[in-house]
Amino acid sequence: MTNYPSAYIDYLVYFHGDRDYFECHEVLEEYWKEHPGDPLSGIYVGLIQVAVALYHQRRGNRNGAVKMLKQAIRGLHNPLVEQLGINGEQLQARLKQRLEELETSPELPYTDLDLCLSDAELTERCSRIASGRGKTWRQPSDLGDRYLLNKHTLRDRSEVIRERERQKQRKQQIKIKRDE
Repeated sequence: MTNYPSAYIDYLVYFHGDRDYFECHEVLEEYWKEHPGDPLSGIYVGLIQVAVALYHQRRGNRNGAVKMLKQAIRGLHNPLVEQLGINGEQLQARLKQRLEELETSPELPYTDLDLCLSDAELTERCSRIASGRGKTWRQPSDLGDRYLLNKHTLRDRSEVIRERERQKQRKQQIKIKRDE
């Protein structure tokens, strides 16, 4: 089996098991930032954008979903996407269809979108992990789960705020030392 990054596996489990698009965006974004020279960086960004697009669409932010889908389609138009066990042609077709639906029929109700995984072992592994977390692989989004729909406003951000303050202080100290 291909050795995929654990953050990518987590992304897929959140994407297809929890349908927690906010969380899958978070885990893959962190990995992407920690590995700036990775040749698959652009694909990670495209996958992050797909998750953000679906998060927006599910919350009723059609404009945000359209913007993110357009960017994702461009970013994922790359043959390297196959290295992540994804059928690139099918994914492009699926994303373009969703974009067309959003642009021409904005009143259509939200439906989940699955990534086009082509690696059966990867799919099985992620399905087992989801099951171990009490989730069903490719289960539909729970549209009644307020936290899932609004996680960006309801989550505990205290650690993020502390880290931003630490980074701000660190930058100030570097500037002071440079100015001395």
